[in-house]
Parts: sequence; structure tokens; C-alpha cells
Amino acid sequence: MPRRIICVTVAALIGLTLTVTPSSAARSTDYYLALGDSLAFGFQPNHDFTHGYVQQLSATLPNLVLNNLGCPGETSTSLVLGGKCPYPGGRSQLDTAIAFLRAHRGKVRLITLDIGGNDVDHCVTATGIDLTCFDQGLLSIAVNLSVTVARLRAAAPYAELVGMTYYDTVLAAWLAGPAGQALARQSLPLSHELNGLLSLIFRFGRFRVADVAAAFSTDDMTTVVNGLPLDVARICQWTWICTARDIHPDTTGYGVIAKTFAAAL
Repeated sequence: MPRRIICVTVAALIGLTLTVTPSSAARSTDYYLALGDSLAFGFQPNHDFTHGYVQQLSATLPNLVLNNLGCPGETSTSLVLGGKCPYPGGRSQLDTAIAFLRAHRGKVRLITLDIGGNDVDHCVTATGIDLTCFDQGLLSIAVNLSVTVARLRAAAPYAELVGMTYYDTVLAAWLAGPAGQALARQSLPLSHELNGLLSLIFRFGRFRVADVAAAFSTDDMTTVVNGLPLDVARICQWTWICTARDIHPDTTGYGVIAKTFAAAL
């Protein structure tokens, strides 16, 4: 989807989530604030943006009004500094989130966050993984995510905050034969590094961790399902990577992520 169309869609959805009618406000003045990249936004290549993990999790929390600021393409840097998606009255997603928390002090009960995948995804090509690029991505995450979690925790000291680890779509290279299988195996320790860093920063900031990597059986190459290692089978089953070459989850995959967040609460 062209970036301009995505930005228009984001702006429209943000406008909807920021608008609370008098009747809904009368029922509830407590909020669920969702932050992150295209996963928080709920992107799917079939243009279904209504069944992401945020929307599915929100449906189980009827007493909380959803404000979803998720932005397709967001990196840990752009989340702090802006430049990817438009936000009313805010330079960046983080600034807009902080402004919302201040305007609804003590009323935001839950904040979820996924960020960092876009800092390293571009380091992977069909021929291999650029380790220098990957290390630079981890450094950006370390700096920007530390700032993000500190600011969110300071602005919402009594809210429940939950961040997530990532599944590994490079595992789909397994289907390409021996060279692809070597690439899939190479990706696993790097996935550990990424998710270990995310988990460390989240926990240091007193966030809970939704371990999506574990929910997708990312490390299980021993169990075989339909001739494939379980982690490869899960990636093909719960994302679009094996059918449409798109890294995003399908509706079922987003449901798995939503349940993982729910279990962390």
C-alpha cells in the first residue's frame, strides 16, 4: 500500500479513536492506550486493519476505551522523534501518548507497546543478514526504547504497561532449501539478541513482557509438523510470509498475540 494512503488511513483511525461520544464517556472514563508499529496498527496485506492484536485485545476489555496510536513503519527512533505518521497536536507518537496521559491523568489503565522490529528488518536480505546493520539497529533500540519506557512509566505510574517480543519471519527461508535453512538457523541467535534486549529494557522500566516469540514456538526446530520444524510451521500458519511474502500476522496470528498480551496482564 502506498505510504500516502497508509498515512491518510492512520490519520482517520487516530481521529476515530480520539473521539469519545458523550454516551461512551458516561459508561467509562478509563482507557487502553496502544502504541507501536504496524502490528499495533493491525496491518494486513488484504487491507483488513480491524483484526489486529490491539483490536482483539480491546474487545476483551469492554470497560476500557481504546486509543490506538500504532503507526505502520514506525521505528524506535521515529516513535520518539516523529516522521512516519501524522499525529494531531504531537510531533511524534511518544509525544502524543504523553500528552494523552497528561490529559487523562490516572485514567489510562493499560498501555501496550511493540517497537523495534523495523530497526532491524531491513538488515535481512535473501542472501543473508548484515550483522553490522543489525548491531546498529540494536543500539538504536537500546537508546530510544530506554527513553520511551522511562517517559511512559513516569507519565503513567499506576498503569499496567506491557511490551512484546517479536516472532521471527526469517524462519520462512527454510522453505527455500539448504541455503534458506542455513539462513533460518542463523536468524535464531539474532532473534534471541533482539528479544533479550527488548525484555531487559521493558523489565527495567517495570513493564510486563508478552513473550510473543515463545507463543510462536520460535526456538522449536525439533518438533516436526507436516514435514516442517514447528517454528517454521507456526510462521507459515500465523503470518502472511509464506503465502504473500508479507511479514504481518493474519487474523489468527494477531489473535495469538492478543492472547499473549492478555496472559501477561
